[in-house]
Amino acid sequence: MSLNVAIQMDPIERIRIAGDTGFALMLEAQARGHTLYTYTPDKLSMRDGKVTAPMRPVKVRDVEGDYFTAGTEEKVDLSGLDVVLLRQDPPFDMAYVTTTHMLERIHPKTLVVNDPTSVRNAPEKILVTHFPELMPPTLITRDRAEIEAFRDEHGEIVMKPLYGHGGATVFKTSKTDPNFGSLFDLFSNLFREPWVVQGFIKEVTEGDKRIILIDGKAAGAVNRVPAVGDLRANMVRGGAARPTDLSKQELAICEAIGPTLRERGLLLVGIDVIHGKLTEINVTAPTGVRAIKKLGGPDLAAQLFDVIETKRGR
Repeated sequence: MSLNVAIQMDPIERIRIAGDTGFALMLEAQARGHTLYTYTPDKLSMRDGKVTAPMRPVKVRDVEGDYFTAGTEEKVDLSGLDVVLLRQDPPFDMAYVTTTHMLERIHPKTLVVNDPTSVRNAPEKILVTHFPELMPPTLITRDRAEIEAFRDEHGEIVMKPLYGHGGATVFKTSKTDPNFGSLFDLFSNLFREPWVVQGFIKEVTEGDKRIILIDGKAAGAVNRVPAVGDLRANMVRGGAARPTDLSKQELAICEAIGPTLRERGLLLVGIDVIHGKLTEINVTAPTGVRAIKKLGGPDLAAQLFDVIETKRGR
């Protein structure tokens, strides 16, 4: 029996299908005979407890420049759907948080992937701190004195905004960096949130491994190697995707965090591991599924829909 599947996403006209995990999920859903709808998060409405959005039925195809056909927009009650895939990109701001409050009104009768309450309560750079024994030295603060003391202790550090994404505004500094004061002032004015400050892992030049977990189990991975002259391995920042296998240490990390992910209803998760150290747990709209398959790895979209169909009784 087919499912009615809606994808809450950024405008489909603007996605880059070559690396878009949400698009991979749409292709898989359609191949299984499920009906697809798309809508953007700004279109959500809640009236007297009922959550609705104007949606377009869509057909998708893996053809660059001609990858979807959309039907006529219609207002849909989300409680009548079988599945909603939460796939819009961060920033994880109050607009994003508000959508999770709306979506939790329909979950789990309508299965929302990932669980909206857990997405709201487990930002990627905070959920990871539940596992300090798996992480590099990490500080979360806005306080300059705390950052300077941490920098004095560890020498080279990496700083990034707590709710940043895609490798944006990540920088490395050291005890002798004359630009630190200016950078601190600049970022204090740009962001109200704290920073995540971590001891620099020099082995990042060998790769920042993205590991995908499905329903709490390690399912596949890609090694992202930074471009020359850049410490960021994110593929949207020029990182190169390389095939990889999981080490015993990386498998142990997945086994350690898996039960927490399952308990929280986080069915599709991407973690970042550098030289055996866990740096982030990505739950909002994790990427990497298409890259893993293109490099000869498993079809993770199919694995996720196996789980979704099981949970929907299909």
